[in-house]
Amino acid sequence: MGMEKLAKNKTAPGRYALLDELRGLDLVSMMLYHACWDLVFLFGVQMNWYAATPGHLWQQSICWVFILLSGFCVPLGHHTLRRGATVFGAGVLVTAVTLLFMPEDRVVFGVLTLLGSAMLLTGLLEPLLKKVPPAVGLAVAAVLFALTYHAADHYLGIGALRLALPESLYANYFTAYLGFYPWWFYSTDYFPLVPWLFLFWCGYFLHGVVGRTRMEPLRRSVCAPLGWMGRHSLVLYLLHQPVIFGVLWVIFQIFH
Repeated sequence: MGMEKLAKNKTAPGRYALLDELRGLDLVSMMLYHACWDLVFLFGVQMNWYAATPGHLWQQSICWVFILLSGFCVPLGHHTLRRGATVFGAGVLVTAVTLLFMPEDRVVFGVLTLLGSAMLLTGLLEPLLKKVPPAVGLAVAAVLFALTYHAADHYLGIGALRLALPESLYANYFTAYLGFYPWWFYSTDYFPLVPWLFLFWCGYFLHGVVGRTRMEPLRRSVCAPLGWMGRHSLVLYLLHQPVIFGVLWVIFQIFH
């Protein structure tokens, strides 16, 4: 019995099981968040907390973990450009489907587009990034993320220290992709390069700061189902919204 249990807990050689499981846990949190979004905006359920600070903090916790973890895992892979192109393509697919079937809730430059872009840029710039001491890279990326976090609000800065950005930056779809969207731009899921690329690079450099030796405890599995979800996160991400909407639609048809 003990040997059978041990076999079930084994993961693929070279994998850090807890990283997969953390990604899976974050994916579950994201699914629940999107289920609440559907309830509020598509089915008219009143949840005042969702549009207030608690909902915002929940949303931020999901995206921070997802983006940091994606950057952290880049050095563990060998096909960053290929993976980036795949994820970017999935982001384009999400945009096309939402524009076609639900244009009022369209996703333009969502999280998959960001992650794909970040992987592609990191893959192209990796020869240079590897020359940066990890601690220095982490510190610089963190400062840049903090400074540019409010770029969409037309300023750079931290706290009371602010530098207004010129209105000419906020011009079109390309500037929106970079992080400077014009007043007419709309997306229900928006993650531009600025500031989120810098958070992705925080994860990338954090990997070097931690080092492979100190990562060995991460090979231990705690919850195998979450690990499975983490390893199939892209497919689950693409499928979860239609499935959640379908389930909620059936429930509301039955009980309303």
